[in-house]
Amino acid sequence: MDEKTMVNDVLESTKAGLSSYQTAISETENMQLRQTLQQLRDGSENFQYELFKVAKSKGYYKPADPADMSEIQKMANQFNY
Repeated sequence: MDEKTMVNDVLESTKAGLSSYQTAISETENMQLRQTLQQLRDGSENFQYELFKVAKSKGYYKPADPADMSEIQKMANQFNY
């Protein structure tokens, strides 16, 4: 397996893990456990962002082009009803 494939695999796995953390946090009543999960999620988010920067710098990952203001306003209007 080449480096690009491994980096992208870890990025995808980390993003999936972030979703799992969010679900667990929103369903946890125990504040101590909730805080622990939030700390783990925050660390995972930081790791994901650092790996994203490496992947982007090496050309392994190309983010979507930025949305223009009309697209942003259109989405904002949809959510504001």
